Amino acid sequence: MLTLVIFFVSVILFFVVGYKFYAGIIDRDIVQPDDNHETPANTLQDGVDYVPAPEIVLFGHHFSSIAGAGPIIGPIVAVANFGWAATLGWILIGSIFIGAVHDYVVLMVSVRNKGKSMSDVAKSAMSPFASMIFSVFIWLALILIVSVFAILAAKTLVVQPEMVIPTFGIVLVAMLFGTAVYRYKVNLVLGTVLAVGLNIFLLILGYWFPIPLPDPILGLSPLNFWFVVILIYCSIASILPVNILLQPRDYISTYNLYACLGFGVGALIWTHPHLSAPAFISFQSTGQGPLYPMLFILVACGAVSGFHALVGGGTTSKQLKKESHGKPVAYGGMLLEGVLAVMTLLMVGGGLYWTATEGVDMDQMGFYELLKSGGWIIVFGKAFGNLVHQFLPFIPLTVAGMIAMISLNAFIMTTTDTATRISRFVVEEMLGERLPQGKIKKYIALSICIIPIFIIGYTNSCNTVWPVFGATNQLIASLALFVVSSYLLGLKKPTLYTLIPGIFMLITTISALCWQGYNFLIPPAGKQANHLLGVLCIILILLAIFVAAETWRVFTDKRKVEKEGEK
Repeated sequence: MLTLVIFFVSVILFFVVGYKFYAGIIDRDIVQPDDNHETPANTLQDGVDYVPAPEIVLFGHHFSSIAGAGPIIGPIVAVANFGWAATLGWILIGSIFIGAVHDYVVLMVSVRNKGKSMSDVAKSAMSPFASMIFSVFIWLALILIVSVFAILAAKTLVVQPEMVIPTFGIVLVAMLFGTAVYRYKVNLVLGTVLAVGLNIFLLILGYWFPIPLPDPILGLSPLNFWFVVILIYCSIASILPVNILLQPRDYISTYNLYACLGFGVGALIWTHPHLSAPAFISFQSTGQGPLYPMLFILVACGAVSGFHALVGGGTTSKQLKKESHGKPVAYGGMLLEGVLAVMTLLMVGGGLYWTATEGVDMDQMGFYELLKSGGWIIVFGKAFGNLVHQFLPFIPLTVAGMIAMISLNAFIMTTTDTATRISRFVVEEMLGERLPQGKIKKYIALSICIIPIFIIGYTNSCNTVWPVFGATNQLIASLALFVVSSYLLGLKKPTLYTLIPGIFMLITTISALCWQGYNFLIPPAGKQANHLLGVLCIILILLAIFVAAETWRVFTDKRKVEKEGEK
């Protein structure tokens, strides 16, 4: 019964306190949306990147792009180290007052600046040098995101060959859907029904006809083969018109995510499992460190994510048809991600056994046993499959687990292709006139991104720098909030709604980087030093301090101007 209370209270808080109350304040005091203002999707429409999209289609693209695997991984890792109570509290507070505000304001600032990214906005709001540093940092973060998520998607195709057909078959379905709706003006509802029907057919086809690969294949291991195939797909998706592949694919994939949410919520309500996960474990985790700041970093996308700023200012702002669509797409999208994080927390906490229980095979249903043997993917699949099977007994446990895996793979793939496109945008903005003009520009920019992505992923070097990725992601959110605050200051609009969360996330991120960096450079007894990660932590700290100093300079200069004006 506790799981029901937690879930419904969380949803009510997200909707009433978040969407109705706090988002209304942000609308009134900061954004002030006006549909009489033409958005960049309309004024700069080019049929490739700037394409006005129907609200529901854009919501699907945005939500499936920002969700990724973060709201699933983060809560699982946080609960395993600190318990469900503190994890739940941060998901609720972070989503409503920081994450959703960050996503919404960043999107609308980009919309008011011709769909430019936060790094480009920083050029006018702060300084060209700050913009360049921000751009380089964002590019590095995106390279890591794509390489890691592409390898992760490749691993799921190797482990679950049933996912091959639905993963790549949806690409063809998406292109047919995009062509039908945009070129031949097929009714959106009819097109959606047909596309979702084909998507379901692909899932069934994949289940009956899995495609395991021989080892080796074309001189590559199955993992590296799928990794190369995924990079080829991401490259194509990043340069094709957004309404032909990327946007419709993300929109259709969203229905996989909706199905996952629907099955998961239904299973929680029907089974209302006992929450066997501990409410509190310890203030000091042996694996991840102190509750503050590490809990706030581990939950990641479940509460606030800098990657959302890259999506909002990278692709979504170029497709927003009306300003009034910004609130449901960005603020609403983050709150729905919060719902997914809460659902994951409750399913893992109630769908698995956390202590040895008589008559239970802990190797198959024990949380810590599964986490050790299979990782968080297996943990989520087993918990989801167990509860959904109890909810709908005619669905075998293995099939229910496959639904979770396919939905998770949809999260990962949409994040990967969107991040590739955004990385191309960042390079084009950063190098500007230095790149040859014309169509070749985007190909050169793409190659600058794909080559390091391939090197990092192919050599599996991504595992070396992944431990600090969570802090990197939160740091981007903090820096984006500082850029937005500087921009709002220039418009004489309230800045506390974005500046306070930015300062909190900056302090939290620097604290996490200091703790991690110290342990990398001066490890505890029995562990080896990792100087690469230690130096990387120092670089990130210096970057954060520089952007914070730039923000302080902007605010200080503004005050001087105001005082001189008063004289």
